[in-house]
Amino acid sequence: MSAEFGGRTGLQRKLTQWLRAGRRPKETAGDGGREALLLAAAGAGLPLAPAAHPAGYRCSCDRVGCPTPARHPVSFAWQTQSTTDPAQIERWARHQPQANFITATGMVHDVLDMPLDAGRDALERLLAAGVEVGPVAESDDGRLLFFTLTRGTPEDEDEWWPCELDCHPETADEHPGLRWHCRGSYVLVPPARLPGEDQAVRWVRGPEHALPDPLSLLEVLTEVGGRYVAEDTGHARAAWPTPRH
Repeated sequence: MSAEFGGRTGLQRKLTQWLRAGRRPKETAGDGGREALLLAAAGAGLPLAPAAHPAGYRCSCDRVGCPTPARHPVSFAWQTQSTTDPAQIERWARHQPQANFITATGMVHDVLDMPLDAGRDALERLLAAGVEVGPVAESDDGRLLFFTLTRGTPEDEDEWWPCELDCHPETADEHPGLRWHCRGSYVLVPPARLPGEDQAVRWVRGPEHALPDPLSLLEVLTEVGGRYVAEDTGHARAAWPTPRH
């Protein structure tokens, strides 16, 4: 699925320039860069909804000790609220100028989420092999996000499950370090800010790239992730969808 910008050739041209320059969200905040990047993501079919934002080193929400500061939606209705409507996204962006945005997965797209070093290695290998890689985002909290088409709802309903971000299922050894965001999950969409100085989520490959089938990436991601976990002296674990019984 390729990005369509509805004839916004100026927007597409500016987006390409920003992405090639590797500019961070804060550097484009004064010239409408944030809004343009959000509209580009929506134009590529990624449904968006407002999220919390950093308040210093804390979260803008009123939850004491928020476990995911600046990384979660602001509404419990985020799944139904998520939209690609440019008019609504413009209103949100202008009325909530500090807000991050999440994109709901499992509707149009999924996200394969890896530790940063392993993800960079996997990305290099995929590109060198000529594999069609879609949008990729980098997060300063140490993750690389591969945006793919969703697997949807297969005939065998038990084949895929909603993603639980804090689970450690039995498949951890099979898919080390990998997190699959599908139905019932979300990720921050660039540009987004994280708590801490100059911490952000940015595009490495922008939403103008077509979304690939996740299975075309999975073998390389799993292999590279497994190697990095094996070399790690710590106890890295995978977060993977939890089976429903």
